[in-house]
Amino acid sequence: MSRALPALALVILALGDGEHTLNLVAERTDDTFVRGQADLSVGTSPVRLTVLDEDNYAVLRTLLVFALEGSTVRSAVLVATTAAEPHPRACAWTVRGGWLHPMDTADLQQAVTPCPGVPAVRREVYRAPALPQPHDSAH
Repeated sequence: MSRALPALALVILALGDGEHTLNLVAERTDDTFVRGQADLSVGTSPVRLTVLDEDNYAVLRTLLVFALEGSTVRSAVLVATTAAEPHPRACAWTVRGGWLHPMDTADLQQAVTPCPGVPAVRREVYRAPALPQPHDSAH
């Protein structure tokens, strides 16, 4: 929990103003997948964070705790989609070494590209900002 809350705060700050959906997908060590999703509205003038469903946010936060801790999760990806015109924007972080690291944009593009013939919204992919690790902030 001591890493998950700062990580989420840094993700929210990095995303900035707007309507965001966070999706976390984790592969557990027993070869099953778990998923959490939370919809957020963020503003800076005035400062506000609105969580649309507290239970969904709690699930996402809990999954992030387990993903960062690493003993029961083999791999995890956090994708942030921001409502934007003409297309929503998406960036992602992978969990490595107990922290969130920007995901390769080519891998993300492949992951969010709809299958042929399936109606889906196209997302504009961009590189997620690097998030300073908590122990780095003291220097």
